[in-house]
Amino acid sequence: VQLQASGGGLVQAGDSRRLTCVASGRAFFTYGMGWFRQAPGKEREFVAAISWSGGSTYYAVSVAGRFTISRNNANITVYLHMNNLQPEDTAVYYCAASQLQVFRDWTRFNMDAWGQGTLVTVSS
Repeated sequence: VQLQASGGGLVQAGDSRRLTCVASGRAFFTYGMGWFRQAPGKEREFVAAISWSGGSTYYAVSVAGRFTISRNNANITVYLHMNNLQPEDTAVYYCAASQLQVFRDWTRFNMDAWGQGTLVTVSS
């Protein structure tokens, strides 16, 4: 599966933003999809994941209640809806795909595919 992320930009604290990840490849429907982010000087960290069916989601504590992940298998797209953005959300956001069934096992080391990053900058 190949991934292409977009939707980053400069926003103000409290704003909302939607990131989009378009996938290609026939195996898309067998993969869980997710988002990671990497802030300047920090390691890439897990943000959110969604099962292949869309019926199960999982979030990092830092974004739970503010971010929502969704997918549309008809147009093989995954979204990350980000609300109430804060300066600490500033990072390059990456979409990822994995066949690991347990979301809490997802790390930057065991994803099967990555998209290129899209930068989100939140000003205070």
